[in-house]
Amino acid sequence: MAVGLLGPVAYFLGAQHLPGGGPSDASSGATRPPSAHVSPTPAPAVTPTPTPTPTPTPSRTELDVPPTGSGTFVTAQASGSTVGNGSRPLRYVVQVETGLGLSPSQAASEIAGILGAPRGWTHDPDNAFQLVGAGAAHDLTVKIATPGTADSLCWAGIQQDTGGEYNCEVPGGVVVNLKRWVKGSPTFDGPIHDYRALIINHEMGHYLGHSHVTCGGAGRLAPVMMQQIKGLHGCVANAWPYDENGDFVTGPPA
Repeated sequence: MAVGLLGPVAYFLGAQHLPGGGPSDASSGATRPPSAHVSPTPAPAVTPTPTPTPTPTPSRTELDVPPTGSGTFVTAQASGSTVGNGSRPLRYVVQVETGLGLSPSQAASEIAGILGAPRGWTHDPDNAFQLVGAGAAHDLTVKIATPGTADSLCWAGIQQDTGGEYNCEVPGGVVVNLKRWVKGSPTFDGPIHDYRALIINHEMGHYLGHSHVTCGGAGRLAPVMMQQIKGLHGCVANAWPYDENGDFVTGPPA
């Protein structure tokens, strides 16, 4: 068992995303007084035309990462079809520590997309995965937890000191450190979704039996089973087990 890589969550917040609808604005109109010599026909009431307030452009906002959390988890009410051709799909649930403001269903959807990607572990025809929801029979659990809770889970599972920084694979599942899910890594300059793919692919790789390797040569893609957060050693940051030609990206044993 070994400690793996992590990566961050950014949320788009805007009036269109808030329950209850967007902003509104209204102005009042005045009626014209009648002439002294003419019996006026009452002017129709003026219905003021609201002046719309522009919908704010969603801004990229980082989720707060508290050092520790409740230690309790909520399971995503989410499920999906089997991805991959393996004869026995690994059924997994996604859990998020309570009180973080991170949607379990959104996290589960993102993880399902990573595990079903063409360059992911399903490129190996022996592998298959299926996201299942709360209460369903499952083979492993993917937990997203605050650094303190992640440390506790990793120590309890594999006696590994993750130092508030790393993810781990433990008996029965994977522990993702919220700090890495939200903030990524200074060694990885790609989109945050790609870094999350690296987290999931690295730790799921451990679950599938893959061990740590190191850089296969300067300028080459870094293997996902390399601890890229600890340095690239001449390789290029990479989030996927396979390259664009379908070749497995690996290197010498670490």
